[in-house]
Amino acid sequence: MTRRWFGALAFFAAAALCPAQSSLTIQGVDGKAVELSAADLSKMTQETFTAGDHGTTVSFEGVPLAEVLGKAALPTGEKFHGSGASYYVVIEAKDGYRAVFAWAELDSGFMDKPVYLALKRDRKPLSDKDGPFQVVAPGEKRAARWVRQVTAIRIRPAI
Repeated sequence: MTRRWFGALAFFAAAALCPAQSSLTIQGVDGKAVELSAADLSKMTQETFTAGDHGTTVSFEGVPLAEVLGKAALPTGEKFHGSGASYYVVIEAKDGYRAVFAWAELDSGFMDKPVYLALKRDRKPLSDKDGPFQVVAPGEKRAARWVRQVTAIRIRPAI
């Protein structure tokens, strides 16, 4: 009986120490990290967009990823003239999954195809399976870079 009680106590203590991820880290080209909470993201530009998910059109609400990345140091400006296109962005998930975007895919100076950090699906907060943050790239034929449970976004040099 005592072992069960101790096991239950340990489980609830661990749950209290590891609450659900409600923030994410953005790391810029300077190596400095910025922590953004769900509340911080809710104050940013919210856009509604649709995307095909396994043959079904789904409505999402979220922040353009370029705006989220703007909270950290970016490979832009005179210092990066000629080298900005050699950077990439790594999206990291809670379960260790990672996906990569070339910086040029996310910079509006190069592309007019936005990628989003979604906060809602069909007007509801993302499910525990997908959220609280999910990167969504509308128009991609495969959702391999639709990263669920995003915990960190890091900008890295390819050289």
